[in-house]
Amino acid sequence: MKIKEFTIVNDCFQYKSNEEIGVFWRVLIINKQTEIQTMKPYLLALAITLFSFDLCIGQENDLLIEAESFRDKGGWVVDPQFVEQMGSPYLMAHGIGTKVKNAVTTVVFSQKGEYQLWVRSKNWAPGSWEAPGKFQIKVNNKLLEQVLGLENGWGWEYAGKTNIKKGKIKLELVDLTGFNGRCDALYFTMSDSKPPEDAEELKKWRKRLSKESKIPEKIKKFDLVVVGGGIAGCSAAISAAESGLNVALIHDRPVLGGNASGEIRVHTLGIYGHFERILKMLDTEHYPNGSPEAYKEDKKRMDNIKRYSNIHLYLNWRAYDALSNDNSIEFVDARHTDTSERIRFKAPLFVDCTGDGWIGYWAGAEYMYGRESADTYGETWEKHGELWSPEIADNFVMGSSVLWRSHKVDSVVEFPKTPWANEVAVNYAAANGGWQWEFSRNDLHQVHDAEQIRDHMLKAIYGSFYNEKQREKNDSLALEWVSYLVGKRESRRLVGDHIYTFADVRNYVKFPDSVVVEKREIDVHYQQNLLDPEKPDFLSDALFYKTNPYYIPYRSLYSKNIKNLFMAGRCFSCSHIGLGGPRVMRTTGQMGAAVGYAAFICKKYNILPREVYQKYLKEYMQLVLSSNGHGYESDK
Repeated sequence: MKIKEFTIVNDCFQYKSNEEIGVFWRVLIINKQTEIQTMKPYLLALAITLFSFDLCIGQENDLLIEAESFRDKGGWVVDPQFVEQMGSPYLMAHGIGTKVKNAVTTVVFSQKGEYQLWVRSKNWAPGSWEAPGKFQIKVNNKLLEQVLGLENGWGWEYAGKTNIKKGKIKLELVDLTGFNGRCDALYFTMSDSKPPEDAEELKKWRKRLSKESKIPEKIKKFDLVVVGGGIAGCSAAISAAESGLNVALIHDRPVLGGNASGEIRVHTLGIYGHFERILKMLDTEHYPNGSPEAYKEDKKRMDNIKRYSNIHLYLNWRAYDALSNDNSIEFVDARHTDTSERIRFKAPLFVDCTGDGWIGYWAGAEYMYGRESADTYGETWEKHGELWSPEIADNFVMGSSVLWRSHKVDSVVEFPKTPWANEVAVNYAAANGGWQWEFSRNDLHQVHDAEQIRDHMLKAIYGSFYNEKQREKNDSLALEWVSYLVGKRESRRLVGDHIYTFADVRNYVKFPDSVVVEKREIDVHYQQNLLDPEKPDFLSDALFYKTNPYYIPYRSLYSKNIKNLFMAGRCFSCSHIGLGGPRVMRTTGQMGAAVGYAAFICKKYNILPREVYQKYLKEYMQLVLSSNGHGYESDK
């Protein structure tokens, strides 16, 4: 018999052979505990000689299952918001007080035996009460006794021992509460060692187990890569595509729109400026924040993006790295939030519409965070003093919101007690939560501490609703919807050639490269308890500065030091007060459309974003000012 082909599969020898009498294919995988029944002695010797059993020892029979990869997620939802902080997307039982349907998947074990099971989870509301997010694991329809979701902070909880048969095994996550139990991963092992807890060690361990290569499996090339599918990112993709560019639009959710989507439900504010035609494909009506009317706008938005054959849409893909060389981005790497498949996106130009400025941050772009001191840019407003602009710079940025709503139904509805929420809600009672449901604190970072901020808001919501339920005539009041995504207002702001400030508004500066125009008030939020300590810490209010129309220059929409990076959205180049007015979504959409047209000029003349302003400003401004006259040309 001659070996026609051999490979290494999972670090194990695999061969295909062609017999002289009768043609057949035989596949054999050598594993440290696999019974070798059909292998001929000389082939076994060959395998040992060529590859050695050392390649197959260690953790060959251990199995790591990422929870987000479960095929049937039941009532559990994938939450990828905090990957950079806790290491992975995870599944969450977001049942708003009602147990959710089991998440189910099937995995294959190559070896039978007794396995120890570790589950990475957390108790998101620790205290002297029962954990709100408890759950259990089922293995082949057998419920393991250990209750999970009990440990403070993300970590590995021991779920017990279980006997596993060789072959397909059914796994289930069983929610016990309906209150946001969360599961990151399951690890079956025959060893006695606990998986690593340290974030960096855990990251390396995961890569080692998955045999993840340094370079993603696929490489895609485009004229323009837009990261972030909110209104700004969609606008940038459309204007670039209409100009003939081949565009990748990467977004980490299943629907487009960002804060305007049916997942967060903030209506769009601002004016259309020069881009009414494009923005009307993407914006919303002025329904109440939190309204389910947002779903129809999701469909409109998706339908309009899909009309363009040169917009390549990557939903449920989250960027996790951007490499720059000589101050120019070479590629952005992204990972699918369910399957962990990876793609490397290459392009001469990139647009950061992530809101948190992630692409610029990874690439080494200059950025700002926090409130500047009042004298940094001369942004004092004596009427409101420290609430408007502090004497000493701090991190008290505008906060994040989690919207929610309830409704009356035709029957009595019970709602569980929420002692774990009382420390936040205290005696406050409410039946709905709009834009004023917002949380910011000087010691909490809107990026690094985003999960803690979101969980604080969930406690506020569940506790306040429980208090509302105790009032007369609220027996039939039921939670209808609670978002689990944080609707952010402010975090990192990337630095461009021009930093847009309150002075630009107050002085009515009209720039030669004014591509965005707005007339709504400057609108800066603060927490109500700063003025009245008796107020809950999760409610905000706003300071409004009425003004004439104001203008944002193109120079605030590309990075000062990363040569091929545009930015559009709330991470554009501005001060804290400068963000107050143009942070709303029609205005950020204007930024996106302006950037898409600039990318066209860059491609046409093989130049970088700064050179559009320096060399081709007249042509570029003509393109911007005539935007509403452009037609839909998806195959241009």
